[in-house]
Amino acid sequence: MSGGAGFEFRFDDETIHAEEGQSIGAALVAAGHRSWRSTRIEGAPRGLFCGIGVCFDCLVTVNGRPNRRACLMEAMPGDQVRTQEGAGRGDLAC
Repeated sequence: MSGGAGFEFRFDDETIHAEEGQSIGAALVAAGHRSWRSTRIEGAPRGLFCGIGVCFDCLVTVNGRPNRRACLMEAMPGDQVRTQEGAGRGDLAC
């Protein structure tokens, strides 16, 4: 990253620092979060796994839109990111 001042977004009830161009997933991991979704049937914790948008383990709700892949979504100032339970609701488009 650039090492600049960066910006902040909200994850559930926490403020997360991110650098320009950083994915939501990378910012969450840098902030110490290893999981932010639970599976639909067993409730098993999930977070970054493949890191390239193939596995869907890192789904979050971003600005009210569920099923966003945190590894592919660039963090933006003021984003509201929420933990996702199971498959969420809505479409799987990214």
